[in-house]
Amino acid sequence: MAVPYTIVPKKNNLVTPPEVKYYPIAVGRQVIDLDQLAKRVAQASSMSVADCYGVIIALTEQIAFELADGNIIKIKSLGTFQLTISSGGVEQPTESILPHIKATRIKYKPSKELQQKLKVVKFEKK
Repeated sequence: MAVPYTIVPKKNNLVTPPEVKYYPIAVGRQVIDLDQLAKRVAQASSMSVADCYGVIIALTEQIAFELADGNIIKIKSLGTFQLTISSGGVEQPTESILPHIKATRIKYKPSKELQQKLKVVKFEKK
């Protein structure tokens, strides 16, 4: 099993003259949806597909709830999820910042355990 990649050119306009270098980018083989994921987890465990499906849905809902409540979610073997805020600045700290908040995003930091498992990944040119 290997991760497919392709090579793309990237132009650096910050140097004179502009230069082009080539970099690898990972190419996804396929999208694994919830049904497929639940089936694979069920095959690797003693749970049914329906149980796995229910746990994944419930976990997703609970993560969203906890993030919306301002909590950081840490799943030891998976990683950490945390909300970040994107906003414009204000002149004084006493000014209301709420109208300037543009978006929230979910920051994901993989666990060291997951990163370690991915160190053995092989690559193949597509």
